[in-house]
Amino acid sequence: MEWRPLVLAALCSSAAACGSDPAGDESGRPDSWHVRSGFVRDADGRAIILRGANLANQHKQAPYLGFHQPADFQDLRQVWGMNAIRYLLTWAAVEPQDGQFDDAYLEAVAQRMDWAHEAGLLVVLDMHQDVYGEGFGGDGAPKWTCDQAHYEAYEPQSPWFLNYLNEHVAACFDHLWTSEELGRRFAEAWAHVAARLGDHPAVVGFDVLNEPHWGTAIPGSFERERLQPFYERVVRAVRVQAPSWVAFLEPSAGRNVGIATSLTSFPFSNVAYAPHSYDASAEQGNGFNPVSRGAILANYESLAEEARSLDAALWIGEYGGIADDEGIVAYMDAQYDGAAAVAAGTMYWSYDRDNGYGMLRPEGAEKVVLLDVLVRPYPERVAGRPLFWSFDEESRTFVLRFEPDRSITAPTVLSVPSRVYPNGYEVECDGCEHASDGMVLWVTKSPEGSPAEIVVRPGGR
Repeated sequence: MEWRPLVLAALCSSAAACGSDPAGDESGRPDSWHVRSGFVRDADGRAIILRGANLANQHKQAPYLGFHQPADFQDLRQVWGMNAIRYLLTWAAVEPQDGQFDDAYLEAVAQRMDWAHEAGLLVVLDMHQDVYGEGFGGDGAPKWTCDQAHYEAYEPQSPWFLNYLNEHVAACFDHLWTSEELGRRFAEAWAHVAARLGDHPAVVGFDVLNEPHWGTAIPGSFERERLQPFYERVVRAVRVQAPSWVAFLEPSAGRNVGIATSLTSFPFSNVAYAPHSYDASAEQGNGFNPVSRGAILANYESLAEEARSLDAALWIGEYGGIADDEGIVAYMDAQYDGAAAVAAGTMYWSYDRDNGYGMLRPEGAEKVVLLDVLVRPYPERVAGRPLFWSFDEESRTFVLRFEPDRSITAPTVLSVPSRVYPNGYEVECDGCEHASDGMVLWVTKSPEGSPAEIVVRPGGR
């Protein structure tokens, strides 16, 4: 979780006052990950729904690695039925000293990519930041990227997110967006990551920068004038090393308070639009008011329309809530239903051990109420174009509707968690053929008709 929306509103008001293309056709090879018809797709052409969790808060500070071991990766897949992680990196971890990359750190990351692959998880790498970087007590950019005088003059405020208002923090962001040299260095850091991990089978793509802040720019023009060219430089540099990586590109942090993106279509293919989804009241510690459900669903529709305008897939890089807050079940229901209505992937914030947003208690036990609502059926790979899916909690009935592509011979794959169906499940579909192995359902022949429908109900009735 990154922002408190009402504070963002204040930030917006303050700021408003104040040749060859390696990222082009080569990255769209049909034998690799690619984006087509609004979805990230695999080599078989199936739409991929990346649903999982962020990993993790401990990655923000040295030694930039969490508690997670192979068994923890397995839990995501085998216990909770998720298929993906958003894996946090920071620039400070990659290049702690000016011009000196930490390849030992990248080897440790590569090992964790191995664990993800062995567990059956797909990975989106995220270059994370909060309050610019380590010079301000946050995370992200290494200290050498901004003038030491800004760090020395900085006086932190509480809560932490108010520090985005600080003139010295804003100055460092301005430098990142406007300095030709620093922008190049950031792109080179990403390219160094891609050189090590570009051919790793677990990695689908890269999230260029978490919740980009506009500094002193006007939010309405920041994306067009600064963020878009910044993204274009980074994507081109990365795809020299990793041509098949999908670019997961976030709007500015202002999108968290409903400021529509002004990003436009990119001059390269294989882009996923990667906004975040949080509720204002819940993020201020007031719990979730079910009246807000409609606003969450409407926001997902708006995000889907923005993705279409960018000719991009839609992937929600963060959503989440404090497990012990009042209304957490209704809150997470609304997030699931909003994403399902527009067939979007989602990544929960976060796979941590804590008393806040983490999926586990500090001692490592599950937060049962939270996990009970997070663990739901969903389509993992769809042989066609997903339209929507739904899940009725009372009857535990799951419905997927999609337009089948009968030229795709690979099966449609659904995650059907045993947590939801402890006594097994029954499948209803018109003329389809299917098989199952525990929590995975393969539909080897699509149902008749278009749209086609697959229904899963509890077994043993």
